[in-house]
Amino acid sequence: MSAANDTVFNSAVFLLTGIPGQEDVHIWISIPFSSMYAISIVGNSVILFIIKTDPSLHEPMYIFLSMLAVSDLGLSISTTPTILGIYLFNSREISLNACFAQLFFIHFLAKIEFSVLLFMAFDRFVAICNPLRYASILTPPRIANMGLVFVVRGVAVASPFPFLLKRFQYCRANVLSHSYCLHQDVMKLACSDITVNTIYGMFTTVFTLGLDSLLIFFSHVMILKTVLSIASHTECLRALNTCFSHICAVLLFYIPDISLAVIHRFGNSSSHLLRILLEYVDLLVLPLISPIVYSVKSRHLRVRIIRAFVK
Repeated sequence: MSAANDTVFNSAVFLLTGIPGQEDVHIWISIPFSSMYAISIVGNSVILFIIKTDPSLHEPMYIFLSMLAVSDLGLSISTTPTILGIYLFNSREISLNACFAQLFFIHFLAKIEFSVLLFMAFDRFVAICNPLRYASILTPPRIANMGLVFVVRGVAVASPFPFLLKRFQYCRANVLSHSYCLHQDVMKLACSDITVNTIYGMFTTVFTLGLDSLLIFFSHVMILKTVLSIASHTECLRALNTCFSHICAVLLFYIPDISLAVIHRFGNSSSHLLRILLEYVDLLVLPLISPIVYSVKSRHLRVRIIRAFVK
């Protein structure tokens, strides 16, 4: 290895990257990104406000929806400012500490989102498969304890990322391949052996994304089995309709994340643009679509939102 390649730097900054080759149209790209960010903030805030102020919505399903809205807001606030900073002001520098803080919140909030989707699957499972015990199983104290457990799990899983990265020295090429900081992106710039980081990253993916998706799949299999045993065709369709919005949300969240995991592990240089676009979908589009999906499919929530705006 050459001496130049052995050179390390203790620079206080990383350089973020927009869409490669599109620097001339960054200002135009910022327009839809800014619009999505604004609509996402407003949409999720409206859902939180309606659920908080309407006592009839203080039910487990809507409590879980408010948790999802909070995590969506957190992800938007954690990532979009650096994205817009690049496209609006060509502000690419981010300090190491700010980068490590950002990647912690991104990974932490992503774990929380998967946990909330698991909550919602469990809610539908109990409502359809054991409706007589629904109120006694999903009590407010139990919901609070479940939420606390998954918050602790998210913190425990995401906290090692900054500490594992902080011990490294980084090579001269301090340019990240995204508009925000991710553990798998930052660790590739380290001059040191990143085996521990790679193994831990794979472990957290299996422990969170893999385990949660398996439990969500199992819950929907049980729901489908119960629904198919319902004699009435109308009741069967009504039960399936209550799960449809959640299935859409699960697919919207999991398809980009699974695709990104595959591309990160097995993709080549030609898949870099696809990876960037999928990550923008994951961080910008999903927080925008999620409140729309649930508002459209939940008649009770939709009526409350319309009533709040037409008064």
